[in-house]
Parts: sequence; structure tokens; C-alpha cells
Amino acid sequence: MPPVMIDIRSAEDSRDVVHRAVQALAEGKLVAFPTETVYTVAASVLNTDAMARLAALQQPSALIELAVKSADELIDYVPSVSPLAQRLARRCWPGPVTLKIDDSSPESLLAQLPPSVQHALAPEGALNIRVPAHQVFRDTLRLLTGPVAFTSVPLGGDCEAQSAQEVVDCLGDRVQLVLDDGRSRYGQPSSLVRVRAGDFEVVRPGVVSEQTLRRLSSQMFVFVCTGNTCRSPMAAGIMRKLVADKKGIKQSEVADHSILIESAGISAMMGSRPSPEAVTVVAKMDIDLRDHESQPLTEQLVQHADLIFAMTRSHRAAILSHWPTAADRVKLLCRDWTDVPDPIGGPPEQYQRCAQQIRLALESWLPELDI
Repeated sequence: MPPVMIDIRSAEDSRDVVHRAVQALAEGKLVAFPTETVYTVAASVLNTDAMARLAALQQPSALIELAVKSADELIDYVPSVSPLAQRLARRCWPGPVTLKIDDSSPESLLAQLPPSVQHALAPEGALNIRVPAHQVFRDTLRLLTGPVAFTSVPLGGDCEAQSAQEVVDCLGDRVQLVLDDGRSRYGQPSSLVRVRAGDFEVVRPGVVSEQTLRRLSSQMFVFVCTGNTCRSPMAAGIMRKLVADKKGIKQSEVADHSILIESAGISAMMGSRPSPEAVTVVAKMDIDLRDHESQPLTEQLVQHADLIFAMTRSHRAAILSHWPTAADRVKLLCRDWTDVPDPIGGPPEQYQRCAQQIRLALESWLPELDI
């Protein structure tokens, strides 16, 4: 029997399409999904028969990947996940990057699956895992019990299916449901990145270049105050100076060593200039803030940050009220839980005390940071 094909673009309600896909996967059927890269065929990992049929489709050039709902689920399958892998997952997912990670922990959810499924997902002890960006695929994952395994549809040579019709022409009745959303956005595979403890290797070039991945793998520290015109930019400047001195490099070279230092404000306007008093005070420390422009704290900054340092307890509370899942990465700058008072409108001596308090707090953090 030929597969059922549903055109997502003409569906009156995409939720109906998602429910059809969820039902098909739960029944052990193979479902072809569009993704931002190429078309893929998916099966529920909880159905061993469906997984066997998915594995039978696999070509030597293709991988079976595990699709999960979000970056937060990475640790469930790789309990010993490195900070580098977590960083790439937070910054690249959902999106066209597949992480290949070694892990044999008995605490992994992978260990709870049947041996045949474990072998299909990690034949060499390394799991290929990704959060696809296509909304229908993501909505299906949210409603389905358990994760999904998926593989691309090779057409010969280096070509893979970029349309629903190409899936049908290639696989015929071996797939039971095909979701059609036109041509794939990128038309090329995801970047396959092998991540080890302290570094990574691009095993298969794809949508995201190695240069971009290197930038995304940088550590990022974000300092947060209210208006991002004095305390947080001073903290970012002092941090950059401390890191540069520790590494024996120029402050302008810190980013070249995969360390990004940003500042933002929970109530900041975009593009405001720094307080003149703040500029003057840190200039005495050989720190130049003249080119600083304020920015608000955003979803992307929070998602990408390895650590977020709040100037006060109220700043930390405000951040956590908006982004509670970032709780383990949001720290109060002063480790004795004292606030860094706002010097705005005060005399130069108040700015000096503020800068000194920030410097002492950062000096206490520095030995514990992996830089």
C-alpha cells in the first residue's frame, strides 16, 4: 500500500497533522518528516519492530540519529556530558547540528532501551543526537512518549531527499506516512560534530561551518545590572582585564582565545553610552569602556551564557523569574551574598568603591573558572 501523504502547507490546522504523526509513530509506523536540512524517516525508539525497519532503510552514508525535545534532555542520554557539549547543545539546538558523543554510563536512558535499539542508535558506543528545528517535528516530539530515531533518505552519491515526493519515489511502501512541506530549507545535511572532553571535530561538514562552531563553542560570561551603563560594563571590563593578565595576552585578544565577555541590563535601553564616571574609574585600571553601548538582557544571551553574574539579589531574582531553567548558571557576583550598590549619580569615590568591590569578587571567582 502506498504511503499516506499529507501536505502541511494546505492543512487547516497543523495540530491535526501532528496528532496523525504521533499516532502513526505510537503504532509502530515509519513517518517521513521534513526538517530544516533534508527529509528524514523516523520511528519511535520504544517500538523494536519499527526500529528494525528503520535500520533496514539505513545506507552506509547515513546515520541513525536520536531526536530529543530540547538541549535539557542531553544529560538524560549522556549523564557525563562535558561543558563543551552542553554549550554547543544550548547554542545550536534546535538547529542543523548533530552532536556525536561517547557515553556508556549505566545511568543513561539509552541503557534502558532494548539491546537492538541501543546498537542501532550507538553502534560504536557514540550517540548521534539532535533537536531538529522544523516546528511539526518538534511538536510531534513534545506529544510523543519517548524520543524518536530518524535517518535521512539517500538518493545516491551525496544526494539526500529534499522533498516528500523524493522520499516516496525512493522508499515506496516502506514508509507509511509522509509529511510534505515543500523543498527543504537548506538542502544539505546537518553538521556532524564529534565532541570529546575539551575539543570537537567536524566529522561531516554541513549547514553550520567549523568557523561558526568554533565561535559557538567559546565560553561566555554575562554580567547583569539594571541599565548596563556602569556596574555591569565595569564588571565585564575588569573581567576581560583579569583574563588577559592571567593569559599574558592583550585585552582585545581575549575573544580570540574562545572567551566571550558580555554585559547587559534587565531594564536597559539599546545603545546608551556608559557613565562618564565609570569610564574614568576603570581607565585607571587600563580598561577602556568608551566604546561600550548598553543592551537589554535577552533570551539568546541567557541561553548562550555559561555563567550569568548578577550585581544584586534583586537582579538575580528578576533573571530567574523570566528564565527559571537557567538557575544553575545565574550567580550573585559577590559570593558572600552582598549586593553591589548602584553608584549612579554618586561622587567619583562611590564609583571607585564599586569598581574595587567588583574586582575583589571577580578575583575570588577566577580560580574556579575553566579559563
